[in-house]
Amino acid sequence: MYSQHFGLSQDPFSIAPDPRYLFMSERHREALAHLLYGVSGNGTAAAHGAGGGFVLLTGEIGAGKTTICRCFLEQVPAGCQVAYIFNPKLSVMELLQTVCEEFHVAPAPTATVPPTLKSYIDALNAFLLQSHAQGQSCVLIIDEAQNLQADVLEQLRLLTNLETSERKLLQIVLIGQPELRAMLERAELEQLAQRVIARFHLSTLSEAETTQYIAHRMAVGGLAGPVPFDHKALQRIHHLTRGVPRRINLLCGRAMLGAWANGLHSVDRPVVNQAAIEVFGADTMGASRFSPIPNAYVVASLCMLAGAALAWWIMVHIQQPITPTTPVAVHAPLATTASVSDANPVVPAPDTLDSIDTLLVQLPSDINRAWNTLAPSWQLPAHATDPCAGAATQQLQCLRTSHLTLPFLRQLGRPGIMGLRSGTGTMVYAVLVGLDEQTATLRVDTKLHRVRLTALGRLWNGDFATYWRAPPGYRPMARGGSTPAVFQELARQLAILNGAPPPTTATTTLDTALKAQVRDFQRAHGLQADGQPGPLTFIQIDSALGTSAPHLQPAPH
Repeated sequence: MYSQHFGLSQDPFSIAPDPRYLFMSERHREALAHLLYGVSGNGTAAAHGAGGGFVLLTGEIGAGKTTICRCFLEQVPAGCQVAYIFNPKLSVMELLQTVCEEFHVAPAPTATVPPTLKSYIDALNAFLLQSHAQGQSCVLIIDEAQNLQADVLEQLRLLTNLETSERKLLQIVLIGQPELRAMLERAELEQLAQRVIARFHLSTLSEAETTQYIAHRMAVGGLAGPVPFDHKALQRIHHLTRGVPRRINLLCGRAMLGAWANGLHSVDRPVVNQAAIEVFGADTMGASRFSPIPNAYVVASLCMLAGAALAWWIMVHIQQPITPTTPVAVHAPLATTASVSDANPVVPAPDTLDSIDTLLVQLPSDINRAWNTLAPSWQLPAHATDPCAGAATQQLQCLRTSHLTLPFLRQLGRPGIMGLRSGTGTMVYAVLVGLDEQTATLRVDTKLHRVRLTALGRLWNGDFATYWRAPPGYRPMARGGSTPAVFQELARQLAILNGAPPPTTATTTLDTALKAQVRDFQRAHGLQADGQPGPLTFIQIDSALGTSAPHLQPAPH
């Protein structure tokens, strides 16, 4: 409806995964490079020894994973055969049938019995060997891979056993939401996790990239002049969408519709605010805080707003209780005599949503109180004066960092302390113990409270703190650096994660080779790829190895 009004030839903010609209931020380029890994180069990278195993691409809902995948499919080089599965809710037999169908392989016919698992695997193995003999490579891509069952994942691992004396015959690319990473940390999937040769998490867009993204999509949609969003509107869009491309599309499309309905040729902050109410709900920021739109909408737009307001009233007053999420899970007890249940009894997650503004007055301005609230998750006793000193006696350290994002917290998966800016400007501290796609669970003293992420996000500037267990001998560079034993253990751990044999020679320094491995790991896990192993890098390595540590409660399935 608004395309002609703004001089566009088509809707630039459709949520369909059209590769023409793919905005290649630095992170998106890296993600595409990970998908092309193993199938590019002279023939294939697999022919040079890089083939086989799993490539893992994860990202938030709406971050652009499927669009990148389709862009990848358009760039597959000659000599590479691709099977693409977009609905992986399959049994083992259905999976093998689908893979064979995608590769146009049929099991040997039998007169008396239907095809079995063995007949499908034999047919697939014969096809892969024939493709290898012809100098071709084969790649299996599975989208929405977080929906795979454990037995299906195990069958996929067994498929990577199909090999010659030179290399494996099948490369498998798993694309999914962040919970896919948590799935692969399960003990029963350890063998599969060790075969992941490349990992990449697609993070959200920065504020500058959000502006570039909007301009790019409008240019592809036919816009010849300047972008019809003013600077404050663009800032607001990034804040409300958290840089998630699909949310940007939804909000921008509705904002342009609102501007068109009001006869405006430029989208300003009030129009964006009103659009956010209609798209994300009235409590995105609190409806009372929005500025009014300068002019009245036309009748059709008024009707739409009235319908939205009625729907919101019904949702608030008569909605059914929300199903409680899974309680906080601690995977295994740490080295203490008390069990997890004794140190941190499970408290049922609340079944209603709380207002973050109401909760702010209950949050402490003293971070030591927050450290003590977090302590039971690590089986630590409360410490009256210095919780971090008390943690040091249990071989734990306090970590404080800044400029983090909610997607990164979800990937990190650890409970911790979020610094929030209250209405008076004072910093207060909330203990985060759970996170799903729409809500966060906070522990205040002994009670749990669930709040909307959109409301929490507007108060959080990226400050985060948590306990962590440093490897023996670890010291930051400012204190002279770590001991040789730390680097030797680091090299061993990265070899496990890369599916490589353990180092044959002792690595006692952060040499060029080890630094490159650290940089690759950091890049694949959304960290700053500087090659320096700091606390966040060690925490991510521990998570990837499945070591014992408290975890945020997972998103409900």
